[in-house]
Amino acid sequence: MATTAEDLTTTTPIVSLTPEAHRVVREALDQEPEPASLALWLEVRGVQDGAFVYDLFFQATSDAAEEDAVHTDGDVPVVVPAGSVDRLRGARLEWSTDGDGGLVLVNPNTPTLEESSPGVPPEVLAAGITSPLALRIVSVLEQLVNPSIASHGGRADLLALDADEGIAYLRLSGGCQGCAMSQMTLKQGIETTLLEEVSELKRVIDVTDHGGGENPFYS
Repeated sequence: MATTAEDLTTTTPIVSLTPEAHRVVREALDQEPEPASLALWLEVRGVQDGAFVYDLFFQATSDAAEEDAVHTDGDVPVVVPAGSVDRLRGARLEWSTDGDGGLVLVNPNTPTLEESSPGVPPEVLAAGITSPLALRIVSVLEQLVNPSIASHGGRADLLALDADEGIAYLRLSGGCQGCAMSQMTLKQGIETTLLEEVSELKRVIDVTDHGGGENPFYS
């Protein structure tokens, strides 16, 4: 006997759907081959610019693992993979009329500091960027670096500072995020300026997610 959505429904809802979102999802689901076998899957696929980014897709309900959260919103089966449950708990899927319209996930949860800053040691993150040395680096970025890269929409921000090792962790954004020349910009421009202006620094590390952003591969 085939597995049904009811057979797999095991939890209270992690994500709710507004009536309009439900209608849009139901209509899209009905256009799929074998819609009765499918569920709406909602998953956190990463962190970008300090916020979660998501994947929404249709996949077989029977593909849900025992540890995944499965429920039915009216006549729409919903699956939240186990790794996304705590990140999506209490979220709401809405239909937005902005622009051409689209589904929007309103999530009360935010990434932890560690999730927002991959590549930075936790102990360095915990130190913050409020020390006199960190504030000097921020001042150099604001006064000397960012004005020079603003012409192509770029920006550099201090994310963390390892004062003991003399390492500054930077995040690039705007035109510098995903740009094929970003490493050259970092090495020949940003890093050179920071090392010249802040003698305590020995190294600058770029921890930007160059695969994301609104303007990757700017040229």
